[in-house]
Amino acid sequence: MLTTSLAAPPAPLSSRRRWTVLAVCALSMFLVGVDATIVNVGLPEIGRGLGVGTRGLEWVVDAYTVAMASLLIVSGALADRLGRRRIFRTGLLVFGLASLVCALAPSLGVLVAARAVQGIGASMLSPVALAIVVNAMPDPRERARAIGVWASVFGLSMAAGPVTGGALIGAFGWRAVFWINAPVVVIALVLVALFVPESRGERARRLDLPGQLLLTLVLCLTVGLLIEGPRIGWASPVALAGYALTTVATACFVRIELRREEPLMDLGLFRRPPFVTAVLGATAVFVALNVTLLLSTLYLQQARGLTPLAAGAVTLPLALGATVCAPWSGALVGRLGPRRPLLLAGGFTTAGGLCLVGLDGDTGVPLILFAFLLIGIGFGFANAPLTNTAVSGLPPSRAGVAGAVTSTSRQVGVAVGIAVAGGLVAGADPAGLAAATRPGWLIVAACGLFLLVAARTARPRS
Repeated sequence: MLTTSLAAPPAPLSSRRRWTVLAVCALSMFLVGVDATIVNVGLPEIGRGLGVGTRGLEWVVDAYTVAMASLLIVSGALADRLGRRRIFRTGLLVFGLASLVCALAPSLGVLVAARAVQGIGASMLSPVALAIVVNAMPDPRERARAIGVWASVFGLSMAAGPVTGGALIGAFGWRAVFWINAPVVVIALVLVALFVPESRGERARRLDLPGQLLLTLVLCLTVGLLIEGPRIGWASPVALAGYALTTVATACFVRIELRREEPLMDLGLFRRPPFVTAVLGATAVFVALNVTLLLSTLYLQQARGLTPLAAGAVTLPLALGATVCAPWSGALVGRLGPRRPLLLAGGFTTAGGLCLVGLDGDTGVPLILFAFLLIGIGFGFANAPLTNTAVSGLPPSRAGVAGAVTSTSRQVGVAVGIAVAGGLVAGADPAGLAAATRPGWLIVAACGLFLLVAARTARPRS
């Protein structure tokens, strides 16, 4: 009997199976998104429980985001090489085990270390799950609908995070926000085993370990200086040494990446002004979002005395605006191009930030709700046109890398936003907290103005 060494291509998945794969992968995206916002609303309780101040609390969030941001690209490369389902399952397992350690953490140091490990697991979920979905959806129209659903999940996770976190903390204490991850991870692991097929990239990229190490070092140094700068002094010898080391590490990273045949980050993309503007715009959007979330969490709970559940409920207009406008933005990009959605994103974000520049201890709740709605609408309109601007005009071989860099820039925005917002209010007592937040709302407005600039570089639909 004649045999051949060529394997038959895998049979296409049924329609029900394809959408089941999307549901399973979207669950991971929901988990990653919820974990950021659910922890954010619990920071004051975590601080009281572990006896730490605002600066330590910043590390609880940023240890997670820095680890995830620095490893997103290499996780995608590993998935293409070793198998996407395998890396996805590994990410779920790492995320779940780290969540258990977070729930049992006896000190801030253990909690921060476990959050960093959580970030490592999260880096294996979001980009890898999206690659699984794209591979499972060969029809372009069906794939576009699936990606639209995928984008909307993030808005839903924002809505669920603060309210769910507030309810869990009110009923069971802050450790419950980590315990809740365990059953979700178990369910996801079972569903992946049952429904998600294995897939690999057509051509696996080489791993760039020197580039990976230097990128991680640059991100850690940058965020560390932003968080610790107010304490150590911006012009202290330690800070000056940090600036020098960050500069040297960045220069080494650029030099290595330019010389490698298959670099971790394709720096040639940064010669395209629309791509640079899109990356900076994605960073600005997430700076604005996380400045808003952290400042509002601290202000509402510490200055206004709201419970975690009530503070989470106040952020619902932000999540509602994002959830409604994210799919609408995608439709507008497809019909009109990215420029108009970016103009809307910039306008609404700027208006929302300006609404709160006079915040004080007696500011009316309706004004706060309205400002959060405006910022949420701006956030919802921003993501689709920025991603479109980043990848438009690129061949498929470079579009994936461009998307990965944009995803990384979003996580950098999370880390920077938390660090900047925390630096503004570190050391402020409850009576002075409202005034301490005011520069933060100007930063939110400035991020919105930058989106208006980004709209000018976006290509109109031809």
